[in-house]
Amino acid sequence: MKQIGRVSLPHQVPIDVCTSPEDEVFFITICCIPRGENQLARADVWQVIDETLGIREANGEIRVGMVLAMPDHLHGLFSFPGRKPMSLVIPSFKEWIAKNSHVRWQKNFFDHRLRNGESAAEKANYIRLNPVRAGLVENPSDWPYQRFR
Repeated sequence: MKQIGRVSLPHQVPIDVCTSPEDEVFFITICCIPRGENQLARADVWQVIDETLGIREANGEIRVGMVLAMPDHLHGLFSFPGRKPMSLVIPSFKEWIAKNSHVRWQKNFFDHRLRNGESAAEKANYIRLNPVRAGLVENPSDWPYQRFR
């Protein structure tokens, strides 16, 4: 019987495509509930997001290539060089933000493994232009809720 509604997808990288975990880059989107409500594009919440990512980078759990918070979702280009898999790192990150900033997240997250440098540049451009497309700023560099290497 066909399942109706949302289906959970696995977040593991297939063994046959993973050459080195620290080299794998993922385009990740994490959404809030309800959509349309500004929970993330606020200075106090952004500070918590930025600080926890910095701590997790220092601990070797995650490497942030780029992260940008929109009002109701977050995009990032991340690698997971440590022993802890993405399927544990992202939920732990979401839980910390929820507890410390009262952000309400949708269950799970969307991830897409980038296969080459061109794809990474394309995704980075897409992420940086998100606030422009939404009419929040005219210039991507004017958006305060982002950081990139």
